[in-house]
Amino acid sequence: MSITIALAGNPNSGKSTLFNELTGSNQYVGNWPGVTVEKKTGMYKKDKEVHFTDLPGIYSLSPYTLEEVVSRDYLINEKPDVIIDVVDATNIERNLYLTTQLLELGIPVVIALNMMDVVRKNNDAIDVKKLEKSLGCKVVEISALRNENIPELIETAKSVAGTGEPKYQRFSPEIESYINEIENFKVIENEKAKRWLAVKMFENDEKVLKEFPLYGNETKRLNEIIAKAEEDFDDDGEGIITDERYNFVSEVSKESVKKGRKGMTTSDKIDKVVTNRFLAIPIFAGIITLVYILAINIVGGPVTDWVNDVFFGEWIGEGFRGFLEAQGASEFLTSLLVDGIIGGVGAVLGFLPVIATLFLFISILEDVGYMARIAFILDRVFRKFGLSGKSFIPILMGTGCSVPAIMGTRTIESDNDRRMTIMMSSFMPCGAKLDVIAMFAAFLGGTWWYAPIWYFGGIMAVVVSGIILKKTKMFSGDPAPFVMELPEYHMPSAKNVLKATWFRCKGFIVKAGTIILLATVVIWFLQSLSLDGTFLDFNADAEDSVLAAIGRFIAPIFAPLGFGNWIASVSTILGLVAKEVVVGTYGVLAGIGEVGAEESPMVALVASQFTTASAFAFVFFNQFTIPCFAAVGAIREEMNSGKWFGFAIGYILIFSYTTAFMIYQFGRVLQGERANFMTAIAGVVLAIYCYFLFRKDRSKIEREKYLKDDKEKVINYESN
Repeated sequence: MSITIALAGNPNSGKSTLFNELTGSNQYVGNWPGVTVEKKTGMYKKDKEVHFTDLPGIYSLSPYTLEEVVSRDYLINEKPDVIIDVVDATNIERNLYLTTQLLELGIPVVIALNMMDVVRKNNDAIDVKKLEKSLGCKVVEISALRNENIPELIETAKSVAGTGEPKYQRFSPEIESYINEIENFKVIENEKAKRWLAVKMFENDEKVLKEFPLYGNETKRLNEIIAKAEEDFDDDGEGIITDERYNFVSEVSKESVKKGRKGMTTSDKIDKVVTNRFLAIPIFAGIITLVYILAINIVGGPVTDWVNDVFFGEWIGEGFRGFLEAQGASEFLTSLLVDGIIGGVGAVLGFLPVIATLFLFISILEDVGYMARIAFILDRVFRKFGLSGKSFIPILMGTGCSVPAIMGTRTIESDNDRRMTIMMSSFMPCGAKLDVIAMFAAFLGGTWWYAPIWYFGGIMAVVVSGIILKKTKMFSGDPAPFVMELPEYHMPSAKNVLKATWFRCKGFIVKAGTIILLATVVIWFLQSLSLDGTFLDFNADAEDSVLAAIGRFIAPIFAPLGFGNWIASVSTILGLVAKEVVVGTYGVLAGIGEVGAEESPMVALVASQFTTASAFAFVFFNQFTIPCFAAVGAIREEMNSGKWFGFAIGYILIFSYTTAFMIYQFGRVLQGERANFMTAIAGVVLAIYCYFLFRKDRSKIEREKYLKDDKEKVINYESN
């Protein structure tokens, strides 16, 4: 007999880690809230009859954000056989508020006390028997990270499936009398979650009352009940229930949990330094800079050169070329396979060591708990500019891939802030863009501070865009509130870190073997085909190819940005499919090169096309502009509006173009070139940006006007 088990719990309680352990899935796990933004399903790897649904983290069943809606709607409408409530055992009091609501749904509940290894380390003690007695449900101590007691948890969940409603938590006798009377209303006679529905009606939940209209005199009776309770308790229905829950949770925690540690924890001591008001930002900048130096300069130098020039160049490329020639293959086929596929895909995969290194360090920072601190640190800074740390969590996730970053905006309550974050979430250098950064870092001589400039340039783009957009009528208003519990620091789990790194690298490799492969074949054909339909010699006649003609046609668009040559123009346009195609294009057009050549043919080709100013403009344009097709699809889905989608794409295009334009025009002057008419236009663009950045916030103007009018009304009233 198959059963369905729902995994519910607060954000960052370890649900996704448990889900992975149960199903063998490689679902993304991060040591910060908001990683899971939609429900995931899977089968128990030890019993295919047991199905799991991993729900987004929620703090209550009174949803404010999209992921809370997903969780509540699933639990209310789809009725799983059992709910495993994953509770962070290091902070039971905060987690049990949701538990009190889950127990009212009429679905058997098993509490999984997660992170018990940390509880033991802290010398804390939890009386499981008292907890079970108070809550009226089974409680199992586990550690999802260390795979402790997982089989026992599932056996317990299977044993309570179909056993009927759990013993839900009781409110105070006065409130119980009101709730019991509402439970007898006709509308909920056949409703399985009678308790939950009665409580929501007492809270005067408009959505519930709309879904379950009352009969006859029930509306009047409900209003009388609520009015009487509000008079007795001097609070509204929702406030009364909230207080009742917190009082109950506080009492249960006091009876069941004994804290063994005294004074500051290790995490508290570390946070005194890394989240210090003055040291936090320099430490963050130093850590990220070090990560990029290790990835781009240390690994990206000798390792990438060897992979590109020796492995793909000499061993794979030239070795395969010799094999094909020995077999009498045609020049056409040899060029397609060696110059086209191996040259293009090999150029992309040549930077895999760099990307894997960056992903490895990012995964370590996530697993130990530092990335959550970055959101906290930046919230304190960005709130001064009208931005929120809650917006910055998905933006930080964008360093892996823009698609989950865009989906991660579902955790933001405010529609305006969510839309604004969607527009900015692709500004950070994802793994695909890192390919481009690594290629140009090699061209620029591998200077240590080049790569970090592009990372922090992404953060600056977010700040500038946030300030500009927040001062418009569409996005004005206070930033979304940001409340986040910082997880305890812990040693990184090798299993989690390697799994997260592999999961990200796997996506990169799969894309190279599919989208990039197809793109490089198309590029090779267009480069080898003349305008009159004849095939050209690969190395000699590139300027006469269809690809060159297309590039020359669109090149004037990018000429003001400093890369108005046909190769850069074509690679930029093709990069809209996937940013790796930018590197793949240069890889195809550069070819394998001569064995033993001192300089990589791809680096030599880039060097012939760019100056330092135009290189920075090219990288920043490709970093800020419209992301890959997959990310564009995610933007369309999350915006859920053709108008907003069009606005987002338009803003991204304008911002990326004008930014790259200013970088090149001012950069070339700094390089010693003479200022000209285009430099003056760049100055005008900069002035426009300054105006939008420093003009007064519309919401503040309206607020001041309202306060002034209100003050005048008071003065007039007093004078009369």
